[in-house]
This record gives sequence, C-alpha cells and structure tokens, in this order.
Amino acid sequence: MSRRLSLVLGCTQTLAWATTFYMPTVLAAPVARETGISTTTLLGGFSWSLLLAGLASPSVGRWIEHHGGRNVLMLSSLVLALGLVVMAVFPSLPGWYVGWTIAGVGMALGLYDAAFATIGRLLGTESRPTIVGVTLIAGLASTLGWPMGVALVDYCGWRSTLFIYAAINVLINLPAVWIAVPSEIPPHPPPPPAPTGGAGGIGWTLIMLSVFFSVRAALSAVFTVHVLALFQGIGLSAVAAVSVASLMGPSQVFGRILEWGFKRWLDPLAASHVGALLLPVGVLTLLLGAPAPMFIVLYGMSNGILTISRGVLPMYLFGAHGYATRLGLLALPQLLCQALAPTLVAPLVIGWPARDIFIALGAAGILAVLCLLPLRRGPGA
Repeated sequence: MSRRLSLVLGCTQTLAWATTFYMPTVLAAPVARETGISTTTLLGGFSWSLLLAGLASPSVGRWIEHHGGRNVLMLSSLVLALGLVVMAVFPSLPGWYVGWTIAGVGMALGLYDAAFATIGRLLGTESRPTIVGVTLIAGLASTLGWPMGVALVDYCGWRSTLFIYAAINVLINLPAVWIAVPSEIPPHPPPPPAPTGGAGGIGWTLIMLSVFFSVRAALSAVFTVHVLALFQGIGLSAVAAVSVASLMGPSQVFGRILEWGFKRWLDPLAASHVGALLLPVGVLTLLLGAPAPMFIVLYGMSNGILTISRGVLPMYLFGAHGYATRLGLLALPQLLCQALAPTLVAPLVIGWPARDIFIALGAAGILAVLCLLPLRRGPGA
C-alpha cells in the first residue's frame, strides 16, 4: 500500500498544486489585461485563499484524525474544480474572489497537510517513506504547472485554461484517490505516556515546532514572490534572474533525494537541522561572492528537505496518536504567514538594497534553526 500511496498521491498532489497554488503566477497577467483589474488586486485573492485554508486546516485535521482522509481528498478535487469554474464563468473582481474563497477551502482539504495527515492516519509511524515518495513526485509541480499554464493560455486563453484545470481535478485526481486510498482506517494508536518531567513539555515542543515551520513558510513565500527582483537587485539581468530561479524546483527534488538516501543515518530531527541550516549557509556563500546558482541550489535543497520534515517531524516527535489533528494545528500559522508575509515585506524589498534583504533572510533562517535546538522526542513516540 505504501508504494501505491506514494505514486498516486504524488501524482494527484502534483496536479493539485500545479492547477491552484502555481496557477496565479501564469494567469494573473492575462486576467488583468482582459478584466482591467490590477495584478496586485488579483493576487490578493490568492492571499485571501491561503488565509481561509489556514483557518480551515485545524478542522480538516481533526476530521481526518477521526474519519480518515479518503473522502476529504475526494471532496477537495470537487471543491477546487468548483472554485476554478467560478473564476472562469464570472470574469470580474467579485467572481475572482468568490472563486478563490472556494478554492481556499479546497486547498485546506487537499494539499500537502491533508495528504500527509491521510498517510499518517493509515500508516502511523511507518509513514516516512511514503511521505518522502509523495514529495519527490510533487516537487515537480512548479516545473509542470508553469510551462503547462503558459502553453494553455497561449493556445486557448485563460478562461479555457481554468476549465481544463477544473477537469483535471475532477477527471484525474478524484477517481485516482477513490481507487488508491483505502476507506478503512486502523484503530487509533494509544496515547503516549505522560511526561515525567512535569506538564507543558508537549505543548512547548508544539509551539517551537509551529514557530519553526511558520518562519520558514514566511521566508519561502517572500522569496518565491520577490525572487526576480532580489536577483536583479544583486546585478543579474532579467533573463539571468529567471534562469537561476528556475533551478529551485530541481534543487528541491535533489534535496528530497538526499534526505531519502541518508534516512538510515539521519533521523527526522537531524535531517530538519540540516535542511534548516542550508538557507543561512546559502546566504553566507552569496555574501562572500559565490554565484547566485549556488545560493538557489542550497536554498532549494533546504526547502525540499523541510517539506518532508513538515510531514514526518511531528510524527517523530509526538508519535501517531493525534498526528492528523496536530498537522492541522501546525498548518494554520504556516498558511497565515504564507499569505501575509509577501505583502508585508514588499515595501522593504522596494526600499532596501537586495543585499540587506538577503541578510535578513539569512538571519531569519538562523532564528528558525534555533527553534529546533530544544526539541526532543517525546516519551512513547
């Protein structure tokens, strides 16, 4: 079952991310040209959807904990398709925001956190290889989504592209989940024994883990949105900036392959330390004069490894009991940071030298590393 879940959920996650999360990058400009709405306003709809996804994630996690994730993932395909159709049928600002409102709920129901929770509920402490397999495949979502979107928009326009994206979710993702994901879930694992060192240990660990993933989510969102401006700010041409940025997807996959290869020697916490350190190390190499491709490779590897950590580290620290619920709780601040950080940091990107922005990214990366240092595996995990 593990290999089947890796393959099927890896493919469905690739398509779900490509048709939703990576869609605005390609479609915002043509939608703006046709509707007369600014791209900033249109991208605000996407940020709004991430806010809603974050608010809905704890409830989704609790549902998966008690009922399993098969029906949730199937419902996600329908909800995402509905949101995409609304955007296509009502090409106006209200239609765009209503569509993203629906899609935000769909993303909470069906992207990484829901998929990881589904795997964890089915496989328990044996989830790590399956989660790694899913992220290895889905790491190519941007590599697929951006060229596919550009080709479809050029061939049939942005509205038809949205209809095709909706069809992908309904005709491919929904039946794939229905066939491959078991409907029966195992009994709840027993709760771990209470810590002997006093109350608050688990709660403190959860808080530090939440801060770590939230900081990294904010950094990832800021860099993804402003990457071209930052690279041009350190002297790259527009073409060179795009070329270097395109290395991020393959670097993420490479980082996940390394995590897979070293999993016998590195437990999930140690692998998270390595992944977290790669970002400040990458910034340091850039400040010391290394070429931008070296930075983007280290940064991409960091993101790739920590995507796996997002699924396996809570299981490693706390055990299988309550895993899906914890993932939902951890997703809330992460998605809120992803939604708000690019807009809040935009004035700094405009007003500060790019070198200073990179220093700030590295300093925040070190802060994230510090959040991992006090974490220890709980009793019974």
